Amino acid sequence: MNRFYLVLIAVSLAAATACSKGNAKDVGAPPKPLQLKTAVANEQMVSDTLEIPARIQADPARVVRVFPPAGGRLIRVTVRPGDFVAKGQIVAVLESSDVSQARSDLIKAQAEADKSSRGLDRAKLLFDHQVISERDYEDAKAQQIEDASELQRTKARLQVLGASLMGADNEVNVKAPISGTVLDIGSTTGELSKSTDNANPICTIADLNTVWIMGDVFEKDLPDVHVGEPITLTVNAYPNRQWEGKISLVSQAVDPSTRTVKVRVVSANSKREFMPDMFASLQVKRPARAALVVPASALLHEGGDTTVMVKKADNDYERRLVSVRPLGTDNVVVTDGLKSGETVVVEGAALLRSNGDE
Repeated sequence: MNRFYLVLIAVSLAAATACSKGNAKDVGAPPKPLQLKTAVANEQMVSDTLEIPARIQADPARVVRVFPPAGGRLIRVTVRPGDFVAKGQIVAVLESSDVSQARSDLIKAQAEADKSSRGLDRAKLLFDHQVISERDYEDAKAQQIEDASELQRTKARLQVLGASLMGADNEVNVKAPISGTVLDIGSTTGELSKSTDNANPICTIADLNTVWIMGDVFEKDLPDVHVGEPITLTVNAYPNRQWEGKISLVSQAVDPSTRTVKVRVVSANSKREFMPDMFASLQVKRPARAALVVPASALLHEGGDTTVMVKKADNDYERRLVSVRPLGTDNVVVTDGLKSGETVVVEGAALLRSNGDE
């Protein structure tokens, strides 16, 4: 029995010694090298595109707000937002006491004009027979001219109100002053109106045969934007189409809230494909210039920072904060944080970051 225990102890010691040697061998083994791929940052002549976010809007000179010509109550509003209306089309009907007053003035003026016209004929006859003096004749002539002028004024008043000269009711037809699209309506049936004193128009009509594309350019991009610069227009609603144009205006004021400057492109819109408030984009071709280019795969993103791993020497890497802008789909232009000739890691940089964090 004692001999059995001695053999068991010897076997256990031998196994422990073997394990100890194996572990020592594992600890002393060198780490496997990281699989990295690098590239040298070189200056190249590049010509990229400045993309300007934009929005379509109606030309303000082609937008008309239709106000009622007289005070009264709206009987009908015959248009809705999005409707196309022709010039002279009735957009609303207004019931107004101003029309009644204007008709009354017209009837009185017509009666006075007829009376003075007959009086002038009689005065002329009497003057020709030397029954009245020349002064009386001239007074009759002046009265006839005054009454005729008052008649024309009352007729013009009814025409301004949009009422018929021959009608007898107190309704006013409010007509579209231009052909175009109704952008919105500001009044509805039953509302009381105070003519142009009212803050809200009955409706707003825009001629969309020509529209403005208004873009917002950041201050740093202003050197690349000039009046007359050719642009390519794309609209989110038509992703597979493009239009060519030119910048017609670069604003001389900066928006303090967005720190951007407005640029304007005027575009024909005879087919009415462009609608107000559509999102669009203006692409401006930048001139060719020398720039530092690296593959986009070299970039590491963490939070709001963009970094690259710069090789200083063998097994010596430095994480560097950089500023970049896109160049196609595979490369980026480095605008700050890197020098020409420096080597950056383009594959495996995330492994170096992980090792550095540990």
